Amino acid sequence: MSKKRKGKSRRKGISNLTNTILSILKKERNQALNYKQIAAKLGVNDASSRNQIIKKLRDLQGKQEIEEVERGKYKAIINTEYYTGILDLAAKGNGYIICDEFDDDVFIASNNINKALNGDEVEFYVYKRRKRGKLEGEITNIIKRDKSEYVGVIQIHDRYAFVIADSNKMYKDIFVPINKTFKAEDGDKVLVKLEDWPEKADSPYGKVIQVLGKPGDHNTEIHAILAEYGLPHEFPHEVEEFANKLDTTITKEEIAKRRDMRNDLTFTIDPKDAKDFDDALSFKVLENGWFEIGIHIADVSHYLQEGTVLDDEAYERATSVYLVDRVVPMLPEVLSNNACSLRPHEEKYTFSAVFQMNDKAEIKNQWFGRTVIYSDARYAYEEAQAVIEQNKNFNKNGALSEVDVIIPKEVSLTGKAYNTTVELAQAILKMDELAKIMRRKRMSSGAISFDKVEVKFNLDEKANPIGIHFKTSKDANKLIEEFMLLANRKVSEFIGKKDPKKTFVYRVHDEPDDSKLANLQGIVSKFGYKLNFKDRKTTSASLNNLLKEVNGKKEQNLVDTLAIRSMSKAEYTTHNIGHYGLAFDYYSHFTSPIRRYPDVMAHRLLQHYLDGEKSANEDVYEDKCNHSSAMENLATKAERDSIKYMQIRFMEDHKDEEFLGVISGVTDWGIYVEIISNKCEGMVSVRDIKDDHYVFDESEYALIGRNTKNMYQLGDEVIVKVKNTDLVKKHLDFNLIGKPED
Repeated sequence: MSKKRKGKSRRKGISNLTNTILSILKKERNQALNYKQIAAKLGVNDASSRNQIIKKLRDLQGKQEIEEVERGKYKAIINTEYYTGILDLAAKGNGYIICDEFDDDVFIASNNINKALNGDEVEFYVYKRRKRGKLEGEITNIIKRDKSEYVGVIQIHDRYAFVIADSNKMYKDIFVPINKTFKAEDGDKVLVKLEDWPEKADSPYGKVIQVLGKPGDHNTEIHAILAEYGLPHEFPHEVEEFANKLDTTITKEEIAKRRDMRNDLTFTIDPKDAKDFDDALSFKVLENGWFEIGIHIADVSHYLQEGTVLDDEAYERATSVYLVDRVVPMLPEVLSNNACSLRPHEEKYTFSAVFQMNDKAEIKNQWFGRTVIYSDARYAYEEAQAVIEQNKNFNKNGALSEVDVIIPKEVSLTGKAYNTTVELAQAILKMDELAKIMRRKRMSSGAISFDKVEVKFNLDEKANPIGIHFKTSKDANKLIEEFMLLANRKVSEFIGKKDPKKTFVYRVHDEPDDSKLANLQGIVSKFGYKLNFKDRKTTSASLNNLLKEVNGKKEQNLVDTLAIRSMSKAEYTTHNIGHYGLAFDYYSHFTSPIRRYPDVMAHRLLQHYLDGEKSANEDVYEDKCNHSSAMENLATKAERDSIKYMQIRFMEDHKDEEFLGVISGVTDWGIYVEIISNKCEGMVSVRDIKDDHYVFDESEYALIGRNTKNMYQLGDEVIVKVKNTDLVKKHLDFNLIGKPED
């Protein structure tokens, strides 16, 4: 019988000790550390671990990777160049850093994230080697957190709680001490604020600052969307109080300071359910046969004075947020829906751009300034469209004859005389004609026509989605669009061309990135479309041709979305580079100050220069532009999330139905399918496709069966059925039924 071997058991080594020590010393490169401090950061205090650290420190010193700067204290020898960038995390915990120093994003493996979170500004270095052909690096320091508040569901235990964040980009649960749960109950949806992330802690620490309600409840989920992006859903009491005390009367003294245009034929055209009317149009035929057209914009800056709590709140919000069942306004209702809203049969203060133009839509004279108007009528888009469609033969000879005009039955202008109704119809028809000329000129100059289909929901009184319809842009919409574009462009030119050194707020749009265009070409080629990117003109022409060709086809929404994503993002800045998508050298936002703060800034600056004042402070306005762009981005994300949420609610009631869809995305974990009839998008997991083992082929944008060679490719039509709806995660899962029979 063999004897048991006596002696000590083998020591357990600290895994990956070399890289761990180097990582600690590089992160703390301005501070010398001894072995005890390193052990503390590693969370070990036994003699064996300390000895391993001491030995490893000597090894690294011998290899000249670290140096002993004083007895027993070490620093890393830095031979590495460090960069800064923004972290974009993927759902699986890995991420990419977007950095101006590199053409490609830098891959960061999950074990090199080092407690950074999505959107954080981080310091990092790049390995000399490439992995899988990609630049790869490690995060060494967090410069600035992108956000500190997260929405999630709380799980309460005896002495502590955890919040599981809704966002799949938050890869850690948030630890909450039991005394910081804000009286939340187990399973509540809450808003939690990060307070700390201790060195040794696996999870960040936080405190609950708001209980939103029960997951799945409609108002809870809508408020959760707003909270996720730091967007408020109500005004502070002091702001409402200030707004309610404003003098909103129209006074003789103020009228005397303005151009009085109350006798000019004036009207608005807006969505049927609109509550605030930013803009109105006036129309007059001049003796020389030209047309005087006024573009009148609510004079928000008259009420919104700088340095007030009202202005501070409007600036912080920077934009109204349009969710599926509500609007979160930039301004309190007393302004947005009343004092500033250009409602029919009311006098209003406006800021106007007035143009005299001929039959060819050529601008002969222009004037900018403060005005007072009286709106004669309000048209819904549908009513204005009816006027246009039922008078297609109107004005062939350039005459404005009352006899030629048909007043559609859809148009009922209460209290208006018949003659005035005819005049309004005549104005709409002539302006439609001029708008079409301006649009043709714009398109021939290289503008790109993005008429993307908008998904709209039919809601019952409890905000339940009972139907889906699609909003498309018709002549009446384009009429308004062209005249708003005209005002925005001409105001911008008036400042920028006259004196480029003067600070102004521009809306700019850079040229598209070549790599994004190449990616777009690769995808649309699967549908049989070709693009020509030889130069700017051919690029614009081929993009317009693509958007025209896909109109009404099953792949339209997908191609429209991909084309928009291939473009650069429009933003606000004081540095003008023009607007690529509109083909304008000068462009600003001037026409929607009720819902956009940059328009308020444009009004203030225009009046400032009309008064003969010197240039405003560029740095101050550039900061305001950056804030406005950032808030616009958050509002867009919230609006997108609310649509996704409502689509999932809609699909909950259609679980037993089969739908025809188009494959809108392909990944190694599954395919995304967009239902053709309602634009709802969901995912089919590769694990749920049982007839074969499917492998992702990136070059073909397809999943291909290993044995059958069956292919599910981007753009293919498939039949799907709802598998699971998750309102909390805003995720829709489909089961794949198969391909439709030919």
